[in-house]
Amino acid sequence: MALDSVDKKIIRCLQDNSRMNASAIGEAVNMSVSAVIERIKKLENSGVIKKYTVCLNEEKLGNDVLAFVEVSTEQYKYNEVISGVQEFVRNCPQILECHVVTGNSDILLKVVTESTKSLEKILNNLKEVKGVSYTRTAIVMSTLKFEVSTGLSE
Repeated sequence: MALDSVDKKIIRCLQDNSRMNASAIGEAVNMSVSAVIERIKKLENSGVIKKYTVCLNEEKLGNDVLAFVEVSTEQYKYNEVISGVQEFVRNCPQILECHVVTGNSDILLKVVTESTKSLEKILNNLKEVKGVSYTRTAIVMSTLKFEVSTGLSE
């Protein structure tokens, strides 16, 4: 779906505040409430808007450790390993993201947890997944930029 400038403005409003009502969005984009609702429905139905959510402050929830984990797999069992990792990820709520990547590793995980001790437990369990051959972990010391939204061009 091709997005015009009004669609992009509506998306930016919702990215800033997913609870913003159609009236407030209408004021921001200079459109009627019904036109805004129609546009949002089109964005939802086309899959541009996948879901509405909240952004949590993990530290306030007691999750002080953010880590990125590179996972290398046994290549000759790649599909079997990916399936096993998917199952593990589904059952581990501390894993926020899982990506199949290129480069020195095969999978990249974003993990948030309360302590290095709990991270160690997750890593030990991950290493038990059949076909996982190696993990390398980077613990985030500080975050310089964090956005939950995609930068839309004008």
